[in-house]
Amino acid sequence: MEYKIPEHFYFRIHHARPRFKNDVENVLIYVAESIAKLEPMPEADFAQRLNQAIYGYPGNAHKELKTINNWRTEISSLFGFVQHNDNDIAEAGRRAKELAEDGDLVAFFKTYLYSFQYPGAHIKSHAILEQIEHGIHFKPAQYILRLLTHIKKVEGANIGLTKGEICHCVFNDLRVTRDGEDVSLVWERIKANRKNKLTYDMTGDVIRYAGDIVDYMEIANLLKTWDSRTYYLNDLETETIVKFIESKEWFPGYDRMIASRSGSLDAINSVYFDWFSFVNRDMDTTDFKTDILAYIATDQQEYEALKNTGKEITDRIEAEEEFTTKDIGDMGENLVHGHECMRVKIGGREDLIHLIKRIPTQFAVGYDISSVELDERKRYIEVKTTISSKPLHFNSVHLTRNEWNTASTTRDAYYVYRLMISKGATKLFLLQDPVGLYKQDKINMIPNDGADITFDPKAVGRFEDLLVWRH
Repeated sequence: MEYKIPEHFYFRIHHARPRFKNDVENVLIYVAESIAKLEPMPEADFAQRLNQAIYGYPGNAHKELKTINNWRTEISSLFGFVQHNDNDIAEAGRRAKELAEDGDLVAFFKTYLYSFQYPGAHIKSHAILEQIEHGIHFKPAQYILRLLTHIKKVEGANIGLTKGEICHCVFNDLRVTRDGEDVSLVWERIKANRKNKLTYDMTGDVIRYAGDIVDYMEIANLLKTWDSRTYYLNDLETETIVKFIESKEWFPGYDRMIASRSGSLDAINSVYFDWFSFVNRDMDTTDFKTDILAYIATDQQEYEALKNTGKEITDRIEAEEEFTTKDIGDMGENLVHGHECMRVKIGGREDLIHLIKRIPTQFAVGYDISSVELDERKRYIEVKTTISSKPLHFNSVHLTRNEWNTASTTRDAYYVYRLMISKGATKLFLLQDPVGLYKQDKINMIPNDGADITFDPKAVGRFEDLLVWRH
């Protein structure tokens, strides 16, 4: 028998749904990088420039303008990549700039979900009004984490939930989305359904919105799954999960209308810009930067073991120095530092390891690591790290003006190390002498406050196994 929400409690909430859902990570990092390069300009000009960039995404060259426009509006509304003001000027949003700079899709989705709520301007005004009239006041990621945390506490085990359970017992039930029903009651309802062997309508159109949020929570490393059917709390993200659960942050622009269960399209439209200012607010005090070790570890034991993969971290542990989560979060460069130390050690030149050093960002020398060849020549390494749920496409990189200038003066001693970290896979790609490759017409370069480089990774550069530092 199939579970049915009592009719007077049924209301199906929804949000804008991107047509590129199955490729969302690749698309978002590409579009974020494209948007971040645009200066503030009139909205129509901004839309045209962004459309040109979207046409450049692989597979989009011959798509109809309507499809490109849909991509642009979906990205803008759902993910808040574009900010607008009352003077009809559009510009890159803070979230787009952060993703373009950090390449940290996991942190981006945490930040996105931390703010995401119903109602919000990620849907059209008439749909917002419908949610207001039903009294919707709901932060989905926060509620799901509260529910799963409660289940773990009362059952003494990390018990998961299915998309069907989350859709029909959380998302589409006004007892939750309107009334904020206590999670204990929802769990009792789900347990009763399990005991009675009730099924759920799993039609794609029915569960897709709840499914989207759950999928985004997995990308954000808040949830984990082994079969894409049941989703569990990620025990390695406890600190972040607590931040979500305890958060009081909420966009208040619709609150008076929600309280009275009535509103107008004019009133909703009057706070449109405020919504995008809210999702692009300064969140420096809520640091969701990815702890790479927690991301690639499968459990706490493996996490502790991985702390020794970077030589600098190992040295600090042995010296009993304090180090912070941010130190571990900067593990991309630490991993490459450990790789270089191990490369030299394997090459029989352990005496050179002391010459391999990370360069503090504030020194602005145009590279991250000063390394060394086995014959004692210098190697200058710029590390570009991307963190994602799935392996990303890789055929481009941006070098700042300072990095490109340093590459011009150091030539074949200059390397770009692209470290791509995803669940179950870590890839390291080396591109040597990008300026020389450009002058030989082996890569493309477009000046853009530095250099936008595109290339065929099969024709230039090479992949190497990431070497893990060992004593």
